[in-house]
Amino acid sequence: MFHKEGHKIIFTTFIFVVACFLLIDNFIHEIWLQNTIYFLLLGFLILILQFFRNPKRKTVLNDTQVVSPVDGKVVVIEEVFEKEYFNDKRLQVSVFMSPLNVHVTRYPIGGNVVFSKYHPGKYLVAWHPKASEENERTTVVVENQTYGKVLYRQIAGALAKRIVNYAKINNQAIQGSDSGFIKFGSRVDLFLPLNTNIKVQLNQKVRGGESIIAEIND
Repeated sequence: MFHKEGHKIIFTTFIFVVACFLLIDNFIHEIWLQNTIYFLLLGFLILILQFFRNPKRKTVLNDTQVVSPVDGKVVVIEEVFEKEYFNDKRLQVSVFMSPLNVHVTRYPIGGNVVFSKYHPGKYLVAWHPKASEENERTTVVVENQTYGKVLYRQIAGALAKRIVNYAKINNQAIQGSDSGFIKFGSRVDLFLPLNTNIKVQLNQKVRGGESIIAEIND
């Protein structure tokens, strides 16, 4: 129900809220003020629970398709030169996550993890053109025999100060399964072969592990 990356924060927040309730009950006697603070504390707790939720997703396994690695909105679809791993042209599809989206990162395809690297960096807003190259980020490449190699990049944003990446080289990736987490909003970039048939449009909302981003052309 809740992602393991949030267990500590959820527990700490719950203890904090309970302690505040006890203090308010003992030291604040104005009913209107008590209720106002109770409301704000409960809202804060609900926001934390909302952020770390981890709903189950039904991924239809298909080696010819790429599913969205995260929940959010498609903000970029363009041909670019990817210079970290491919050193060649690729189709880039970027999905932006607001703080209210589910922040679990999922494998877009199944296969073998052939590259996984962490890069420290800046915390520009996630939609900044240089965020993909200058922000804190992780780059992962998964390969299967049908689709070839697909690169996805977790990118930290102005609020996201921690990226969690579970992908290790030579791991077997299962399409749609948990591959990491980005705390407090950011974006994920996908870099796909040029003969990919894109199945989404700009500003379209997508669901991680379920929405089909692209499929390979025969």
